[in-house]
Amino acid sequence: MLNTVNETAIKKLKLLFTIVDRPKAEFYLDVLSQYEVNLQMVMAGKGTATSELVDMLGLNIHKAAIISVVREDRVDEIM
Repeated sequence: MLNTVNETAIKKLKLLFTIVDRPKAEFYLDVLSQYEVNLQMVMAGKGTATSELVDMLGLNIHKAAIISVVREDRVDEIM
């Protein structure tokens, strides 16, 4: 009998960090959930740009950090 790889074997997991403008977080959560993400967590953050740069470029300093646990074999597809 030949040894074969069990298709239901446990897959390795990776952490994917996605930093987006806070108003876009829900959109990216929906997109990521289409890739069998095992867990997602969102944390509020604040950008590090100086106030002068923020004013000059009209940047949004309110960010969301999305931490997703994804299967290793899905990483390339997600990216």
